[in-house]
Amino acid sequence: MAPDALREIIRHGLLSFPVTPFDGDDSFAPKPFAAHLEWLSGFPVAGLIVAGGTGELFSLTPSEVVEVVRTARSVSGTAPVIAGCGYGTKIACDMAREIEAAGGDGILLLPHYLTEAPQDGVANRIRAVCKATNMGVIVYNRGQARVSAETLAQLADECPNLIGFKDGTGDIDMVRRVTVMLGDRLSYIGGMPTHELFAQAYKGAGMPTYSSAVFNFVPETALAFHGALMKGDDATCERLLREFYYPFAAIRDRKTGYAVSAIKAGVALRGFATGPVRAPLTDLTGEEVEMMRALIAGRS
Repeated sequence: MAPDALREIIRHGLLSFPVTPFDGDDSFAPKPFAAHLEWLSGFPVAGLIVAGGTGELFSLTPSEVVEVVRTARSVSGTAPVIAGCGYGTKIACDMAREIEAAGGDGILLLPHYLTEAPQDGVANRIRAVCKATNMGVIVYNRGQARVSAETLAQLADECPNLIGFKDGTGDIDMVRRVTVMLGDRLSYIGGMPTHELFAQAYKGAGMPTYSSAVFNFVPETALAFHGALMKGDDATCERLLREFYYPFAAIRDRKTGYAVSAIKAGVALRGFATGPVRAPLTDLTGEEVEMMRALIAGRS
């Protein structure tokens, strides 16, 4: 898919953030993954972001990411497949090429590993990855890989396939500077954990859509919230926040890393084989799984 076409497709629609299932040997399990994606394909989304944060990119090998992309491509139909891509610059460039060869339509460039870096170094990494692929590239602004509005504008001028900016910092002032400075040049995606909790504020800052992790197990609820947000129906958004999202956040916040673990537990409660999360994450306790079961009872 041409980068410009991908940019327009993801500009307003909800994006899915699937989990990555593992088998008893702690290997990627393609059949359960495909089954889950086939179920989700019955609901309208603008695209899939596979092997991303919710998909445990930080625990996957580069070859596993490629296998995830191949599997997603085989069952995704017309939905664009965007893959997480990260680590050091050379690894990220190699991964981008392999994702493209496997049928990916774009990449979400996650932060580099461990070290802090100056702004020009962060820009050099983004530039190198953009040059390594013909796919559309979405920058994930988070952790030690934060970019300024000025840096992003420079990169957008230099890299035609830089199509998107996803924010996971919560810095609304910075987000607004980006959306004002770059306008329609990029698509803007909210990327806070359980982004629905922040979606109304981000929409006001010019970032109208987001990737939804809870779409994995309550797709109709996720789409209802997104639809209400797009229509400016604050009453419905606030009702869903009270009924579902804040109670979910209370479970998620019980332990660091549960932003992924609770999603995987929700998918398992829907009847899909997920396997455990990989270390350093930990799974929900039995008590917490029952809390999740009660929360999603009667909800779709």
